[in-house]
Amino acid sequence: QVQLVESGGRLVQAGLSLRLTCTCSARVFSTFTMAWFREAPGKGREFVAAVHTNETTSYADSAKGRFTISRENFNNTVFLQMNSLKPEDTADYYCAASSMGRFRAAFMTQETTYDYWGQGTQVTVSS
Repeated sequence: QVQLVESGGRLVQAGLSLRLTCTCSARVFSTFTMAWFREAPGKGREFVAAVHTNETTSYADSAKGRFTISRENFNNTVFLQMNSLKPEDTADYYCAASSMGRFRAAFMTQETTYDYWGQGTQVTVSS
């Protein structure tokens, strides 16, 4: 049973930074592609960022230049550093894990690629 636990979400003012953390229970964490998705009120879940086992990263256009995804395999942890936050970044942020194997760029951004999901952490950005 793979468990993902997110933390770090809170209320923050626009323009400031926040780092989200996701810890995975699986010993095989290093074999997982890890991603962050978000779901804003009244909207569907959308891709934010992902990092493959080979460290290749992928970002949504809305995240490029402001967000950074990184992983620590020795700690079974993935981070999402979010800078220059905007009110439109307000959402529940979800960590996801995939055993996708070899890198395939098109798969990184797809919700259906991911096998395991956390419960989410809430980020609210005030203007």
